[in-house]
Amino acid sequence: MKVLHVLGAIYPERGGPAKVAPELCRALVERNIEASIYTTNLNITGYLDVPLNNFVLKDGVRIFHFPVSISRKYGYSRALSSKLKATVEEFDLVHIHSLYMYHSSAAAYYCRKGRVPYIIRPHGTLDPFLRNKSRIKKSIYNFLFEYRNLNHSAAIHYTSQGEKDLAHKAMNIQSPGIVVPIGINVDEYANLPEKGVFRREYPELEDKFLFLFLGRIDFKKGLDILCKSFAKIAYLHPDVHLVIAGPDETNYMAKVNGWLSELGVLDRMTYTGMLKGEKKLAAFQDADIFVLSSYTENFGVALVEALASGMPAVITNKINIWQEIDGAKAGLVTDCHDEDFMAGMLSLYSDPGLRAEMGRNAHNLAREKFNWDKNVELMIKVYQKILNGQTP
Repeated sequence: MKVLHVLGAIYPERGGPAKVAPELCRALVERNIEASIYTTNLNITGYLDVPLNNFVLKDGVRIFHFPVSISRKYGYSRALSSKLKATVEEFDLVHIHSLYMYHSSAAAYYCRKGRVPYIIRPHGTLDPFLRNKSRIKKSIYNFLFEYRNLNHSAAIHYTSQGEKDLAHKAMNIQSPGIVVPIGINVDEYANLPEKGVFRREYPELEDKFLFLFLGRIDFKKGLDILCKSFAKIAYLHPDVHLVIAGPDETNYMAKVNGWLSELGVLDRMTYTGMLKGEKKLAAFQDADIFVLSSYTENFGVALVEALASGMPAVITNKINIWQEIDGAKAGLVTDCHDEDFMAGMLSLYSDPGLRAEMGRNAHNLAREKFNWDKNVELMIKVYQKILNGQTP
């Protein structure tokens, strides 16, 4: 079986598809499925220094980068189009990641033209919260492109039942919707650095109780909720400290600093920028509670990484895997409001026994539910059904 994955960018700061697609492809290759990636050379600012129009081999996956011709935001790439046109029929199936970008429409178009079945993973773009952002533009784009792309696909790949429930009927999608959770390599989180490594790098964290937010600094992450919630707890408990980690592509951190300053707790927050590798693992080891106050989140890779590290979490019920976390008692789930979120943070802060229990449950949930070793087998079954002419 030859499978092609198409996505807009693959730089680490992008999160989501940029992390998931290569790991899924690596898991496919380990099961003797030939997997390739077509993407662009977009970076968080500027462009990646990578070979263009030819592949690099990473973990057995052939990754092709194509130059963006115009519009960084839309990611138009003439070279990507040409490659899809010339080669798409060489693949048995194409897996497209995200919508409202040039790569997704181009890949769907050439798949239809070459009669190659394709799957679309919306990556949360069909959530009502995000659909309402730039609503008029998206309505026009849906009419011109996305309805055709979605309804001619072999399947829509949702990563949680919550994501499917919010999107599939509301968009009147005719193609079958399938739910296959994405995964992480859980063994990477089995042996964390020794305690204290992260705190030593930031002396202001010594002897503090740490709430950790890790993710893109973005409006959808509900950082306004988190700031208000943390400030209320900080007034009551002098030992708490907030760590915010993640890339800031749009200078949104300036707003966060402004909120914390107005609330009088800016000195109780440390911003680290993006954490990767051992530094990220060290943060998971030293922090006490993971917090994610998102207004919308189709999955939350950083959240699952925290769970795999044994961290209990406080999250909102707008994160589409909240039911799994709540059912496993791996964290506390609240409404998307600062009073409720603060109550959840305070409840877990005040109960060491509950934190320890939820930490163990979090580790087990990640290993059982969000593990590539299991979820890639589900994905392969979907591929096989499609190629056998069956409805997945």
